[in-house]
Amino acid sequence: MLLSSCPPWPGMSLRSNKGLLPCFAVAPSEDCQAMMKVLLLKDAKEDDSGQDPYIRELGFRGLEATLIPVLSFEFLALPSLSEKLSRPERYGGLIFTSPRAVDAVELCLQRDGKAEVWTESLKGKWNAKSVYVVGNATASLVNRMGLDTEGEDCGNAEKLAEYICSRESSALPLLFPCGALKGEILPKMLKDKGIPLESLTVYQKTPHPEIRVNLTSYYSEQGVPASITFFSPSGLTYSLKHIQDLSGNYIDQIKFAAIGPTTARALAAQGLPVSCTAQSPTPQALAEGLQRTLQPPRC
Repeated sequence: MLLSSCPPWPGMSLRSNKGLLPCFAVAPSEDCQAMMKVLLLKDAKEDDSGQDPYIRELGFRGLEATLIPVLSFEFLALPSLSEKLSRPERYGGLIFTSPRAVDAVELCLQRDGKAEVWTESLKGKWNAKSVYVVGNATASLVNRMGLDTEGEDCGNAEKLAEYICSRESSALPLLFPCGALKGEILPKMLKDKGIPLESLTVYQKTPHPEIRVNLTSYYSEQGVPASITFFSPSGLTYSLKHIQDLSGNYIDQIKFAAIGPTTARALAAQGLPVSCTAQSPTPQALAEGLQRTLQPPRC
């Protein structure tokens, strides 16, 4: 349990071995801001070092970050995806714009017993084609499956679409496993350039069942954070009401951040000021942006 000498904020509770006890949460004062507490609304993803790269990168910059997942995922159409993955000759390449789409492919390989045939033949056939990705996190997962990637430095779907349009000449469609709430920018840009695309919805987002419990626990123990980062419009939709309720009158003191321009637009549409938009969807870019945003004026 974390305590602080900062001014109290009524209406919250703290944990004890007897459950939740009435107490005061912490409002962000100058002393609290110096602690640089930031809240990231995403699930943890450990890398080879055994630590979430966002936690590590923010820690390097003096930011005490906490992760709270706000999304759950339901996978869809896996038999159809498995069949398409088995026929690489029908496609000009692959597009991945999210880690969850890569997870869907890995589930297909595990469930259908295709791991061996993937290693022996399918991987090589897909590697002979273009495999486009957005972001280093997605690229890392695709690389782990043995596929070479390109476009990861584009930063978002719109820039990736521009990259694809500048390079793609195959008459075969690109296979695009995606989420139910995918943006329409990439499909439209490819269509306008006459590049065939075959989209397949392989997952949908649902609210994490413990959003409110986890957020309440955080606010009880840590106080109101100096900054909150949203990683998707869906995550914003599912968590905003809880954050508004828990923050109360102190919500104006929170610096809201977005992992990219699409999420930033969603924040602005909700009437929230966007203090920081990461230049790319990477731990380094977010850490740099938050450090600039939270840096005291005297620095």
